[in-house]
Parts: sequence; structure tokens; C-alpha cells
Amino acid sequence: MDEFTVDAFVNRDDPIPVISFDPQNDLSDEVEGDLSDSERKRDRLKRHGKNLKENMRKVTGQKSEPGTSMQDRILEKLLQQVIPVEDLSSSRAESSPALDYTSRPSFSLPTMSANFRRFNARIGVVFVFQSKVIRLLSWNTPTHTLSFLAVYTFICLDPYLLTVLPLAILLLALLIPSFIARHPPPTTNAAHATYGYSTAGPPLAPPVTVKPVKELSKDFFRNMRDLQNSMEDFSRVHDQVLSILTPATNFSNEPLSSTLFLFGFLAILVMLTASHLLPWRLIVLGIGWTVTALGHPTIQKQMHSVHKQHIIPREVQAKTLLDTWISQDIILDSAPETREVEIFELQKLSSAGEWESWLFSSSPYDPLSESRIRHERPKGTRFFEDVQPPKGWEWSEKKWALDLWSREWVEERIITGVEVETEGERWVYDIRYEYEDSDQGLIYGEDGEGPASPPPKKGKKKALPTWEEGSDAESEGRGRRGEWRRRRWVRMVKRKWQPRRSVSEGSR
Repeated sequence: MDEFTVDAFVNRDDPIPVISFDPQNDLSDEVEGDLSDSERKRDRLKRHGKNLKENMRKVTGQKSEPGTSMQDRILEKLLQQVIPVEDLSSSRAESSPALDYTSRPSFSLPTMSANFRRFNARIGVVFVFQSKVIRLLSWNTPTHTLSFLAVYTFICLDPYLLTVLPLAILLLALLIPSFIARHPPPTTNAAHATYGYSTAGPPLAPPVTVKPVKELSKDFFRNMRDLQNSMEDFSRVHDQVLSILTPATNFSNEPLSSTLFLFGFLAILVMLTASHLLPWRLIVLGIGWTVTALGHPTIQKQMHSVHKQHIIPREVQAKTLLDTWISQDIILDSAPETREVEIFELQKLSSAGEWESWLFSSSPYDPLSESRIRHERPKGTRFFEDVQPPKGWEWSEKKWALDLWSREWVEERIITGVEVETEGERWVYDIRYEYEDSDQGLIYGEDGEGPASPPPKKGKKKALPTWEEGSDAESEGRGRRGEWRRRRWVRMVKRKWQPRRSVSEGSR
């Protein structure tokens, strides 16, 4: 963009001109000739203000939605900066490829407000059904409850009647009431009491249509009240279920969770072998009658008194008996998992012929290792105290122990070109080979930097004796060993205790 200078906005009194390709503007300019100067200025300001609004909407990418105010747009932009909607949808789609949110609109405050109003205007039928179910199960009208139990009994005894139930609901709950609404019975009057109901003739009333309630009406606010209470009920039920299930299933109390797992496994075995022998029709029938009977006010009063007199005083005693049985019969192996880790102590031969401590490395740095072939320096730490356990583990022993079986770990790694000490400090030395260069007549050492000794008379590769082959390792082997030696240290680690982590609903 070009920078604006001071002269660009000198004339502040006139409106900023906006280029427009609307032919109506030309017509309006022709009409302006008949108006006064003040009226022409007022109309011109109005048009420029409208054009400026449209241009701002185009720049910000906002649609001119009806009913959206400037405050809503500002709040929407603020929420879009705070809530990464695109990142949230992409992470959900990656975690579950079946959920594709690309075709769904992103978060928008005006859209959310409009959708809530539309939803609240149409949710009344759900709350009407909920209130009818509550009245039915609470024995508000005993004849209705007994009729429901009769239908439920027939369905339990003959489950094939479930196929008839949707058709019966269609006829009795939808078609017949709609027909009666179009053909209403005559008004009852004492002087004309002999008239009866007749379905003949044309319809006398318009058909019943289900329409959303009007906004800001009494039914609209009733739906908001019921929706508010339903959200609170769901939150309470959700928290209560989690408070009961989570401590017993997340192994925070391992004996209790193990007991629940044991009983669940035994129940699965029993159901796999004896489920076909159980009278499921009678069981479902008894459950339905029991649940419906518990909703009767008289039975609820009796249950409340029984619970207060007999169950609450013995609740602590029953819990104590269960904990005692669990502690005696459920034996858990609470020892953490342990592993053995290793570290190699590397030493290098100095120019004075003495071995100097170099570092502690996770690799033995043998002659044919990849790092030696690439002429890379070994990686590790200089001191024993700086060696850390693997991630997620901790030390189970206080000190490192020297591996006395040096031959075994050398053979396991198939390391060649080394001399193994089976006694003493268990060092594993490099073996230095000498080669005769036929062109130069010189013998180069292992590093290839210069001649190591006078050339022998015969030009061939000569391997000096290893520790096992030599008669005196300290005298003859000192000059034949390479510049590196290593030995293996081991130590036990155990898994580290991890703190409890919370799992949100969206990451499950």
C-alpha cells in the first residue's frame, strides 16, 4: 500500500469519494439538480456512508447478515483470535478421519445466536414429551400408568409386538388426532343434546400444523427455562456418574479396581455359558414393573424411610467389610518393572604410554563401529555422576556394578579386533594391526598418520598375539594394543511413578 502524506487528507470537510459502478447513482445525480445544496450534501453523505460500510464488510470478509450489530462483529473477531477454530477442526479430523469438519461452518457469534434462537423455538416438543413421561411414571393419572404397564407387559411377553408399536403410535398419536382436529365434534348444548358425532361431510377446521413458537413469546421463554434446567440436570447426572465410576475404574485404588475387574471377568464367563438359560422376558418385565412402581409417591416415602433407618447406619459397616475382604483376598504385585542399563567407560592411551580416563559412553566404541569408521569422536559424559537414567525410569540401585563377564558382551555384539581381559579389571583393548606398504616400505599405525615402527623384512599383514595368545600380557601386550580400551558397567532402573493426569471429554 502507498503511504499517505499530509496533503492526502487536507480537505476534511467534504466526504471521501468512493468509486461506484451502480447505475442508480447516476440517476440520483440527475435528480439532485432539483434539490437544494444542503439536501444534495445530505443525500451524498448517506450514499457514501452506505458504500463505506459495504467496503468494510468486503475487506473484513463479513457477510451482511440481518440482525448483526457492530458489537457482535467485534466480539466475533475477538473470539476468533482467542479460539483457534481451524486448528481445532483439523486436530479433530486427524484424530478421527471419519469426522470431516471441512464442510461445517466455523465458529461465528451471529450464527451461534441465530441457531440457538431457532433451536429454542423448536425444542418445545421434546419438553412436552418429557413432561408427559414424568407424569406417566409418577402415577399422576393411575389409569394412564396402568395402561402403559399393560402395553409393556404384552410387549415383554411377545417381543414381536415391537414391530406393531411404531404403526400404532402413527395411527393413535398422529393420524386420529389430526382427523378429529379437521372434523371437530358439534358443540354440546342442552337444547340440542340429541346430536351425535359424525365424520361425514367436508372438513370443518383447518389442518393442525406444528410451527415454531414466536420469539419473545411466553412459550419461547418457557423453552429457555426448560433448556436451562435440562442442562443443569445433565451436568449433575454427569458429575454424579463420574464420581461413582471414576475412582473404581481408573486404578487410583488398585485393589478396588482389580476386584471390579475380577468380578466383571467372572460375570462375562457366566453370561457366555448361561445367558441362553435365563428367562429374559420375565427379567425385563420385572425390571419395568419395578421401575414404574418405584415412581409411586407412597412407595417413594417408604423407601426414603427405609433408607434412612436401615441403610445409612449400615453403609459404613458394609464398606469396611468390603475393604477387609479386598485387602485379604486380593493380592497385587506392586513391585515396579525393573530393567538393566549399561554404560561403557572409555580410556585412551596417552603419548606417555599411560591410560587416561576419557568419558562414559552408551556405545563401546569398538574398532569396527560406525563412529570409528567415520573418524568421529565418542559421545558421552566425563563423570559417573552425570549419567542419567532413561526417560520415565529412575535408579533402583545406589551404585554401578562392574560387569565381570566381559567375554559375553563382546560375543553378543560380535566385536572383533579386540583383546579381552577375563581377569582383573575386565578391560577390552583394541588390537593394533601393522601393514607393510610395498611402495613406500613403511608400516602405518591404526590412525594412518605416520610410521609406527621400522618396516619388516617380509611384506605381509601381521596380527600380533592377543591376550589369550600372549604369554605375558603386561610386558609383550603393552606395545601391541591400540589407543582405546573400554569396560562395561551395569545398574538397575525401575519405572518412575507418573502423576495422575486428567482426561477431557473431547480427547477421549
